[in-house]
Amino acid sequence: MESNDVVCALAALAQSSRLGIFRALVQAGPAGLTPGDLSAQLEVAGNTLSFHLKELMHADLVSQERAGRNLIYRARFDRMQQVLSYLSDNCCQGNACEVDSARASALCSTP
Repeated sequence: MESNDVVCALAALAQSSRLGIFRALVQAGPAGLTPGDLSAQLEVAGNTLSFHLKELMHADLVSQERAGRNLIYRARFDRMQQVLSYLSDNCCQGNACEVDSARASALCSTP
């Protein structure tokens, strides 16, 4: 995976609505969700949802399939794994490493 692909994926996820949509699709698993299901579950208006889904598809994190009259959106688990692998490649110089969740939390909190 190229660094530009990772940047595109991370940029797509760097927005709270898109992150929520992606997480809902991950939780739904291979069955995926329709836009109506996503909209109801996340309380997001249809036109807003459509915009965010398009951004996630552009980043290749989400796939779309037509099933009769419905569209089914699914998280691209293979792509998600590629992003995670890229981020953790050569982690800790090849040694097992553990993340101190309290320290990570403190680093991510805003003052």
